[in-house]
Amino acid sequence: MSEESVVSKPPVSQEVNSEEKSLLEKEIKDLKEELKQTKLAYEMAKEMSHFKAGFLARTSHELRSPLSSLMGMHQLILSDLCDSPAEEREFLAQAHLSAQKMVKLLDEVIAIAKTEQGTNRLEIRPISLTEIFEEIEVLTHMQAANRNLQLKVISPAQDIQVLADPRRFRQVLLGLVDSTIAQMDEGIIQVSAVCPKDTQQVSIWIDVRCPNPIWHEPVDLISQEPEAETKPHKDVKPSPGLNLFMVKILVEVMDGSIELLAIPDNETAGDMVRQTITRIQCSMPLAMPEAGE
Repeated sequence: MSEESVVSKPPVSQEVNSEEKSLLEKEIKDLKEELKQTKLAYEMAKEMSHFKAGFLARTSHELRSPLSSLMGMHQLILSDLCDSPAEEREFLAQAHLSAQKMVKLLDEVIAIAKTEQGTNRLEIRPISLTEIFEEIEVLTHMQAANRNLQLKVISPAQDIQVLADPRRFRQVLLGLVDSTIAQMDEGIIQVSAVCPKDTQQVSIWIDVRCPNPIWHEPVDLISQEPEAETKPHKDVKPSPGLNLFMVKILVEVMDGSIELLAIPDNETAGDMVRQTITRIQCSMPLAMPEAGE
């Protein structure tokens, strides 16, 4: 071997150092991405704990609003501030709607509490996820359209069945989609489901793409003044935060789980790439063939 050929060949130690440097850079990149996702997951978990910790405060706050309206209407009547009997009847009608709102909210909270304690028994049986998805789309697509939101409900490719109480499971998914729509001014909501292999669970995904974060409410609600209700509505639903917590209880009673996840950009697809995605993941027990027989 000539002296020139020996000199032209790079040292072995230099090749090893180059490979080690490349591996080190890859590990650092992976660790940074993992740290980023851990931080996002922590923020989501913190929000969920806030919902649970502020349950009593949130319920009390939502009851104060119709109660304040109810007392205000009665005060106007008792103070003879009505200009006519017709106006007095209008105030009485508004007070009646506020009372109905209070009763409705209390009934929902009590029903959830009884279900959690086992007083209200559930009828757990196999349910077709495709049928539930079709119902959810019919019941929510007009609400989304009225707010200029894009709602995509993607039915499972196959007839997947979950083990749940039909009425409560429908309430869970409808409540999640309704509350999501109520918090958004613009964006896309996509409802889909996956059934990973070698698992006994079905994951229902509600992916939300919007410029502003959702599912964020103040915890210290007691110190806030209740919102004035000049025109109470009969069809009033709990706030998104309270609704999410009640839904979480129902899901857990049916042996499922619910999580808020932040999905990195490289895990999204199609027109949702490079967007901020919040995923509400509802996992329910899979109905095995023998369970449906």
